Amino acid sequence: MHIRHQINWIKLLVVCLLCLLTLAEEHSNHTSVCPGYQASQISSSPHGLKALLTINGTPCDIYGNDIEELVLTVALDFTNYLRVHIEDVAGKQYQIPNSVIQLNKNSRMAYAQHNSLDFSHSHDNKSGFGFKVLRGNDIIFDTVGHPLIFEDQYIEITSSLPENANIYGIGETPNWFRRDPNNTIMTLWNRDAPDPFRDNVYGSHTVYMELRENGHFHGAYLHNSHGMDIVLHNNTIQYRVLGGTADFYFFSGPTALDVISQYTELVGRPSRIPYWSLGFHNCRYGYKSAHEVNEVIASYAQAKIPLEVAWTDIDYMDRERDFTFNPSNFSLQEMRAQLDYLHAHDQKMILIIDPAIQFNSTYGTYARGHSQNVFIKNADGSEYIGQVWPGYTTFPDWFAVNTSSWWNDELRRYYAALPIDGMWIDMNEASSFCTGSCGSGKPKDEVPRLPWTMDNPPPPRPLDKSNRILVPPYAIHNPEMELSTKTIETTAVHANGVIEYHVHNLYGYMESKLTYDFMTSYRRNKRAFLLSRSTFAGSGALVSHWTGDNWSTWHDLHVSIATVFDFGIFGIPMVGADICGFIGNATEELCARWIELGAFYPFSRVHNSIDMKSQEIYRWNTVAEAGRRALAVRYALLPYIYSCYQEAVEHGWPVARPLIFEFSTIQETVDNDRQLLLGDSILISPVLIQGARSVDAFFPEGWWYDWYNFSLVSGTNANVTLDAPLEHVNVHIRAGRIIPTQHAGMTTTETRSSDYTLIVAADKQGTAVGKLYVDDGETFDTPSRWLDVNFSDRSLWICSRSGNYEIQRPLSKLVLLGILGVRAVTVNGIAVNSVIEVTSGSTIVTGLNVDLNREIRIALL
Repeated sequence: MHIRHQINWIKLLVVCLLCLLTLAEEHSNHTSVCPGYQASQISSSPHGLKALLTINGTPCDIYGNDIEELVLTVALDFTNYLRVHIEDVAGKQYQIPNSVIQLNKNSRMAYAQHNSLDFSHSHDNKSGFGFKVLRGNDIIFDTVGHPLIFEDQYIEITSSLPENANIYGIGETPNWFRRDPNNTIMTLWNRDAPDPFRDNVYGSHTVYMELRENGHFHGAYLHNSHGMDIVLHNNTIQYRVLGGTADFYFFSGPTALDVISQYTELVGRPSRIPYWSLGFHNCRYGYKSAHEVNEVIASYAQAKIPLEVAWTDIDYMDRERDFTFNPSNFSLQEMRAQLDYLHAHDQKMILIIDPAIQFNSTYGTYARGHSQNVFIKNADGSEYIGQVWPGYTTFPDWFAVNTSSWWNDELRRYYAALPIDGMWIDMNEASSFCTGSCGSGKPKDEVPRLPWTMDNPPPPRPLDKSNRILVPPYAIHNPEMELSTKTIETTAVHANGVIEYHVHNLYGYMESKLTYDFMTSYRRNKRAFLLSRSTFAGSGALVSHWTGDNWSTWHDLHVSIATVFDFGIFGIPMVGADICGFIGNATEELCARWIELGAFYPFSRVHNSIDMKSQEIYRWNTVAEAGRRALAVRYALLPYIYSCYQEAVEHGWPVARPLIFEFSTIQETVDNDRQLLLGDSILISPVLIQGARSVDAFFPEGWWYDWYNFSLVSGTNANVTLDAPLEHVNVHIRAGRIIPTQHAGMTTTETRSSDYTLIVAADKQGTAVGKLYVDDGETFDTPSRWLDVNFSDRSLWICSRSGNYEIQRPLSKLVLLGILGVRAVTVNGIAVNSVIEVTSGSTIVTGLNVDLNREIRIALL
């Protein structure tokens, strides 16, 4: 970067910091006059507490009307979390209904004999009621000294934080993984925006985790669908919410994985995915024909680069209308032929749909929906009409009684025409290109030109600043002109009488729910693969996610790691960024480095935008070679990655993890978002700097083995400079772990048909542990099997922990890292005629034929 650019960036950062400090100071002065509340009528029980909260003086009414009587409910029903709910006595404030998100739906938590968290409250004359949540002697949430503000359109709750706190989570916002504790405003208001740094984008997640000095994590989640700012400043975390109630859940940890497990137990565990979705995916916006997509599929095969799924963006549609096919370039006949070809080669097809439905009486999907009254309305009862790709559009109202049956019927017609393998729902914030119901009064067959080429765009509707729903008194830090910009207007009305203001952030979640329910009922007992751009708490139980419209820059390459980590906290482990970037023209070097990282995103897909330079992985020789090498590692690791994903299903644990999750007492890991772990055992150290041919990788204390040549790095909680030629990504195996692998094929089917290899990475004590999960990878009611694998005293023990799935392929190879002196091998006491090779301080044993369905002891003699 040039010096002048560096100076400009520094000036910009200083200005932003001064603005933030000024806003924080003004806000603090504004709210300091608020009296808080006083608790009375307190009743306690072994499972919690209940109290009446009454305004403690003259209402301040700073952003609305103070609600003078509230109900406090504290529930300690479960061992690992505590609920604090503050709501209005009258029950008029909007709350997320159980019919939309049912918390604890499949909870297996036992009711608490003793909760690991505790609650206390106090009162002072200045700030009124305050409360603390404690874990032993550790205060993890503390509002004492900060007045509670509870108004009809504004709630403010502030908790003290330790100095320089380690906070993770809250979003969706492209940001560094560790949030700046003194200069962060996280805005939660779903919007269609091309991944601007530190601004709100497609989803809303209020959950956060904090790491304390003792290496222990805890977490908190606010169950509220309104727009809000969550502000980290002056050693506090402050919630500024545009309505609803203060419904908090606190999680005791103490590990990062414990917090995520406790959170996903509450909102929903991640969904089970089909095995094939862990393969490599290709897409772009701008393919001109099915023939061009066919050429791309063939080119991957010719380049010997694995391709699992071919995606097509809105290009395949007839005039960008859902559930249609362009008769000229993507005819249904051609699409069926393409699908048949893919299936014959063990590959898959996924297509996109958007929620916006063209406002056109001759369009069957709209006509059927209109007759069933399924679209969102204006206040006068007319259909709300925005503008998206197909022109003027209506938007399904997921609250309307007929929407589910109508949506199912449209999807059923679509799947009957072309039985694709998965679905991609985009633009579901929901996105609209105009502000307000710009199509009201237009003929139903009028199709305007796209907004960026429109000669006479619809004039912006007048903004009524006196309308507190359009312009709330407190302005959250949404960068758009108003909350309704580029989305459904906040005054739009749903069938249950609720206005969009209260439920905007739920729109994408509700579309995901109906679509997932269709996919799992239409193909009974088949796991669905559903990708959604907009997400909310609990979306991981329904969908996978990609990080949206990122940019082909080195900055976005780096930030992608932090965003993947964020979604691990949010309970959506199947996540990835568009490899090589969506917007802009990726250079050869950037694309090579990106596929080296992206090959290890849980969801691995290259994708770019229309009119941009093509960036399929085979386009450059160096990128092709980098892709072959990195994807060969990914495909070999599929048994391990799938086992990690099953742990996500069972426990909520993320697949891609930051080092801090595993090494929480090492200070150097608290802000490391330059490397990632797959599970707890595979360390990826990508190059993130243009022109670099080495990488400074942090290695926690212990042994780490190079994936490729088995060389040993002895970690000392310090950086090690590693060679990183353009076509190479550094991958290391953590000592003390056993990694199940298979021979990398061109598809997941080919890979799964090969024999197993166990990589035994011995630690300094000569021990290692591992596990393997196996099922059919397709159905819900499949038999399954968990294997535990342990190595000690030069013996490898393999036993079934649970399940009776019949594992088809044998164990034929051992890679024994750090183990020498092997002269012979026995299996259950019987000598086997194996081939033993010594290389790079390690031993490779081949020629085994071990049945993994029975108890096994392999002894090294």
